[in-house]
Amino acid sequence: MPAHIPVYHLWIPEEQWRRLERNVWSERFVPAAMTKHGRTVPIQIRYRGGHTREYPKRSYEIAISGKTYHYNAEYDDPSLIRNALSFRFFQRIGVDAPDTRHCLLYLNGRSLGVYLEIESVDRRFFRKRGIGATALFYAANDNANFGLRSGGTKRRKASLFSGYQQMVGGEPDRHALTGFVRRINTGPDRSASLRRFLQSRLDIDRYLHWLAGAVLTGNYDGFDQNYALYVHEPTRKYRIIPWDYEGTWGRNCYGKPCGSNLVDVTGYNRLTRRLLQYPSFRKRYKNILARLLKKHFTVQTIVPAAEALHRSIRPYVYRDPSRKWSFSVFDGEPQFIRRYVEERREHISEAIRTL
Repeated sequence: MPAHIPVYHLWIPEEQWRRLERNVWSERFVPAAMTKHGRTVPIQIRYRGGHTREYPKRSYEIAISGKTYHYNAEYDDPSLIRNALSFRFFQRIGVDAPDTRHCLLYLNGRSLGVYLEIESVDRRFFRKRGIGATALFYAANDNANFGLRSGGTKRRKASLFSGYQQMVGGEPDRHALTGFVRRINTGPDRSASLRRFLQSRLDIDRYLHWLAGAVLTGNYDGFDQNYALYVHEPTRKYRIIPWDYEGTWGRNCYGKPCGSNLVDVTGYNRLTRRLLQYPSFRKRYKNILARLLKKHFTVQTIVPAAEALHRSIRPYVYRDPSRKWSFSVFDGEPQFIRRYVEERREHISEAIRTL
């Protein structure tokens, strides 16, 4: 018997619907209502995402009773499980990551199909986990590469805050972040002063676990954007949270197969390059990768988790009229992910020998 997934109903008045449709790129919310667990409550709703806003199946951001949720269409992912699988993997390896669950979404009585509900990274995220956070920044685009130059170019950034969106904290926290970026880009390589600075301002163990997670799952876009950065209150150090992991497990963000060796074992950003210049940090990172390959990033661990997620939504995907990919492609995704894990393990095992 198939697992049951939640069914949510959105109710948007015609006038507000037209407001949304007039400008799909608007960041403004419109009033609506949502029936959830048998109770209808007022909400605020808007479209979310980048290029996906022009897709026939769009993603939504919903504010309800002081909480924010993201409802991802996962339109480009033929499995519809890559975000969920990735975030659960991060949680298993000790990296803070959003909770997720699949659901069926309806709009004014019309089925929108299978969606992924993703917890927002905000003040409530930290309260729920008992984490003190004094500042929070979203890495909104590839300028959040911890470098001095704009992503993919040789142009210097107009501001070292470029690429970030501040969600929690004040002006001093913003200045502290730009100072952090400036400091990791100045001074000689492998200097004792830079090492002390990194140890004082960055939770290095958490960062290296995040790096390993991004590398193992193969998120090419996850190193210079698609993350949240927060200041951990007890230690006053930066910690990092993954976000937007649809392009993983052997497919890119458009769903195209990209192979298992696309992402280098050290990832791609300035902070990682500076950090791994120190032999002790490289050794720590190598040990983390080796441990994850032995315990967490295995066929025996990953594939059953992928199959369980796939199985839970399979009957609903079959009836989903809005899906982009054929059902036969969807049905082959657990095996696709299995092959990726097998090949990725071989590649990383080889790469860490010379790390």
